[in-house]
Amino acid sequence: MIETALGLSHAMTAPHRTAAKIGADVMEAGGTAIEAMVAAAAAIAVVYPHMNGIGGDGFWIIKRAGERPVGISACGAAAGLATPAWYARQGITGALPTRGPLAALTVPGTIGGWQAALEIVPVARRMTLSELLAPAIRLARNGIAVSLNQAQTTEEKLDGLKDVPGFAGIYLDHGAAPRAGARLVQTALGDTLAHLAENGLDAFYRGEIAAEHARFLEEQGSPLRHEDFAACRASTVRPLEIETSRGRLYNMIPPTQGMSSLAILGIFDRLGVTEGESFAHIHGLVEATKQAFLVRNAELGDPRAMRRDPQGLLSDARLDAMAAAIDPERALPWPQEAKAGDTIWMGAVDAEGTAVSFIQSVFWEFGSGLTCPQTGVVFQNRGAGFDLTPGPNQLAPGKTPFHTLNPALAELRDGRVMAYGTMGGEGQPQTQAAVFTRYAHFGVPLQQAVTAPRWLLGKTWGDDTTSLKLEGNMDPALVEALAVAGHEVETVPAFSSLMGHAGAVVRHPDGLCEAASDPRSDGAALAQ
Repeated sequence: MIETALGLSHAMTAPHRTAAKIGADVMEAGGTAIEAMVAAAAAIAVVYPHMNGIGGDGFWIIKRAGERPVGISACGAAAGLATPAWYARQGITGALPTRGPLAALTVPGTIGGWQAALEIVPVARRMTLSELLAPAIRLARNGIAVSLNQAQTTEEKLDGLKDVPGFAGIYLDHGAAPRAGARLVQTALGDTLAHLAENGLDAFYRGEIAAEHARFLEEQGSPLRHEDFAACRASTVRPLEIETSRGRLYNMIPPTQGMSSLAILGIFDRLGVTEGESFAHIHGLVEATKQAFLVRNAELGDPRAMRRDPQGLLSDARLDAMAAAIDPERALPWPQEAKAGDTIWMGAVDAEGTAVSFIQSVFWEFGSGLTCPQTGVVFQNRGAGFDLTPGPNQLAPGKTPFHTLNPALAELRDGRVMAYGTMGGEGQPQTQAAVFTRYAHFGVPLQQAVTAPRWLLGKTWGDDTTSLKLEGNMDPALVEALAVAGHEVETVPAFSSLMGHAGAVVRHPDGLCEAASDPRSDGAALAQ
């Protein structure tokens, strides 16, 4: 049985144990949760490259003691050349490619997010970039042991990745997927991180690295150019929020699906469920998910192209109406459009009470697969979510794509602050809802709230069906009750990665910190 990590100073959780240790070490040395997260973000880009990387996007919610939370949107926009007409000239008129150079069409934003987050830390006490990035640089240059999750994922996705320029030279072993435990050296990525440590994070967008990437991308046929990198800036934003019986909950603004994550919890709060792990609990959350996803699919996208204010979509009247539309005994027919995606979520809280909820992604596993040999950067394929046909999600220069990414944070009524999240595309809001309701509504211990059997409505990481998937260790009587209610149930193995790699950190009013990590991942939860 995994025990929740407890401490009186700080806590850190990540889906890879090395990243968790590096983040915790930064706080042990006197660094803030923000600095710990930057160090961990660099490290996990090295040790978990199939799930994230510096060629992707990132989002933050940061809550400092006595202050309202702030969000950082580090979401790269589509290239200036990225138009349906440009793709038509490349022979692409249907769906956008998901792998290769033509799939690499949005600027990687996450490094800009690191920079914006560090600017919140007072200069006088800020650790140097060299200190924060040194562990990741060492790991990249000296080599890491390939995780079982990476080995399995590479094998599963090999056909789509093996011929993408640059990929095989770093991530394959003589054309085959590496075995778990094999040594993976990423010298070029280490050199890139070292260059950023010496020259500043802005060099990724307006320095030698940006010039090298622009040259490589144009040579390979991507629409990205140097001016696209130069125009990229992360933005500090006000998160979306709702008030519930358990406290005030926060999540990210569009183009993320943060609105749907908050809506699920706002709807569920109105259902009056009193018993955890009951039919009413699971059915209620699944049906709340359907209501939230109907709104998400109709309304969310680039904020500049949306018809309605996203905070308005979370009004009491709208949440009341969605809750009233739920039949407490019968399932609403499904499916609706599913959203895919891979990522990592990490959480940290420090001795001063600063809590961080952070998420970083290259969209699909290994993103576009396009890898620059000179820098070791794998470029995301987030732009594959655009449409080439007219509509609210039609590709256009400077437009941001819809993101499944959404870091969550809650201020509970008793003074606890909880940062929580997961990877998993379509499953992210659902897993957040499972973890939060277990912990905050029904008093389940934090680690048990993460470990307990989970469910997934629709498609997520590596899967194509839209059924209600239930882990095999879920109570058979509950499974039967859900089927009788009209849910199209499908059993998947217990502790399946389909259910995401979740985690959470909590700071109590007396300074006690706790953290939980998902046994479905390669992670760890540390607190001191």
